[in-house]
Amino acid sequence: MQTILSQRLQDVANYIPTGARLLDVGSDHAYLPIYLMEKGLIDFAIAGEVVKGPYDSAVTNVASSGLSDKIQVRLANGLAAFEEADDISVITICGMGGYLISDILENGRAKLTNVDRLILQPNNREDELRDWLGRNGFKIIAEKIMTENDKFYEIMVVEPGQMDLDARELRFGPYLLQEKSQVFKAKWQRELGKLESALSHVPESHEDDRSAISQKIQAIKEAINES
Repeated sequence: MQTILSQRLQDVANYIPTGARLLDVGSDHAYLPIYLMEKGLIDFAIAGEVVKGPYDSAVTNVASSGLSDKIQVRLANGLAAFEEADDISVITICGMGGYLISDILENGRAKLTNVDRLILQPNNREDELRDWLGRNGFKIIAEKIMTENDKFYEIMVVEPGQMDLDARELRFGPYLLQEKSQVFKAKWQRELGKLESALSHVPESHEDDRSAISQKIQAIKEAINES
């Protein structure tokens, strides 16, 4: 039976080049590598998982799919799941906070030299992740924002290179800011509502706090209202 991905993971899968050798960090149930291998889209995969329960689940799923010769499940933290001899060309890290993804990349920085592409899907603190990428010799070549189960997700497609993002691009995403899709606007309208509610509860006497929130509100209004 063919593996069916959530829309979020399907969108990630769409950015993985055919014939890639994949490391999926925090692979959970190994759905992504199994799906890609079943479709014949990748040549080899490592499903990396640091938690024993999801690791065991991934091992079971890979075995039952008959792909144990092409997908290796490894119990390891972050990029410790692969070695140079694995010849990994693409790394996916999905469903974690932006700070944690940055930390994983930082800790394994020396191992990224021969990797062609990173596909990252942070759940929050996207600006911190973009900042890390820009400071460490990586550039974003594509971005996508989507919604699933009433949550918003941003996907970043990253390759080695240089980029210099300003404060707005760090916060909103350089490509997302240009595109201004309906999903992008919906995400930031929701954030705007939260900030306006927060502002209404800050006493007038707390000028610094009110100013900081007001600046964030103004930045969002400019981002979603510009044509």
